[in-house]
Amino acid sequence: MSEIDGRTGLETLDWDECLALLSQCSLGRLAVVIEDQPLIFPVNFALDANAIVFRNDLGTKVYGARNRRVAFECDGTDTLYHSGWSVLATGEAVQVRDPAERDRLGRLPLGTWSPGPKAIWLRIQPNTLTGRRIPPHGYPRSEGS
Repeated sequence: MSEIDGRTGLETLDWDECLALLSQCSLGRLAVVIEDQPLIFPVNFALDANAIVFRNDLGTKVYGARNRRVAFECDGTDTLYHSGWSVLATGEAVQVRDPAERDRLGRLPLGTWSPGPKAIWLRIQPNTLTGRRIPPHGYPRSEGS
């Protein structure tokens, strides 16, 4: 059940609402830390039940994410009405190694924007999943504000 934050007027989204919004997206941002330096990468992704899955080639993104704690964020905006939402997940990015499981994941609606084989599959099973929604411009934010 959603709640309105009395201080900010933002709607706090529950787990199911966050999953529903994630299911509408195909592009998110993966946050990793490499040598004490935070880095953020855009990634195409899909939901597999409650897990976020994506694939990539070997490189900085996979190096920073594989078998490490990561953050993942997706959002949507409506510039006309000054509204939007954001969902943030945290968890460990685990490499999917089983060939049958990779074949199954390959049937998910997951396109890629950049060329290349992208043979490495990673799965984030969220430990936390939080979301916020900005109500449309002019929408009453909370009682008495």
